[in-house]
This record gives sequence, C-alpha cells and structure tokens, in this order.
Amino acid sequence: MIVIQHKPGRVEVNVYGEFTLADYKEFEDMVNYKVRFEGPVDLIFDLREMADFTLDVAWEDIVFARAHPNDFNRIAVLTHSQWVAWSAWLPRIFVKAEMRVFEDEAEACTWLDGESEAA
Repeated sequence: MIVIQHKPGRVEVNVYGEFTLADYKEFEDMVNYKVRFEGPVDLIFDLREMADFTLDVAWEDIVFARAHPNDFNRIAVLTHSQWVAWSAWLPRIFVKAEMRVFEDEAEACTWLDGESEAA
C-alpha cells in the first residue's frame, strides 16, 4: 500500500507492507501529472515500512526511470535496509537527478529543501 502526498515541486511517497505494481502505477500517474504541469520535481520515497516488493515493481521502476531521465531534480530515499538502499540505486543509472539515501526524514527533507548540502 502507498500513500502519496504532493506539494509544489515535490512528490512524497510512503510505502507500507508489500509494494505492488498497482501502487507503482498510482505513483507514476502522480509524477506524470506533476511533471506535465510543473516540470521536474523532487521526490521523497519513504521505504522504512515496506515489507517487500514484487518483481514487476522492480522492472517497472527501471522502465519508468528510462522514460523520465530529466523529470526529477533530487530524489531522497528513506530506508533502514542496506538491501533496499542498494536496490534504490539501480534506476539511478537512467535518471539524471541527484539521489541520496537517508535514515532520518528530517535530514532528507532538509536536503530536498536545499538548506544543507551535507548528508
């Protein structure tokens, strides 16, 4: 299950339990809408409560990243898991955005807001 919030220039995604393809499609729809009307956006992906993700989500993430190489400014990934942190870097190959992995939400938001270059 996902919860998506947005504000000007940013999409915030929280994943709870299993991350499914239907959830990912909902995320894609929001990003496509925001990019169409606002241009490139920042993204914060909170995966700290994610239990698992399906293989089709991993594939869709790669496909989506390849289709949107210039649609993100900064991407912050929140996680406590080294495995999730590592897998978050795979789509980075296709996206020109700056991406960082955080454990602390406040640090991630500060970085996205451009208030600090240290992370």
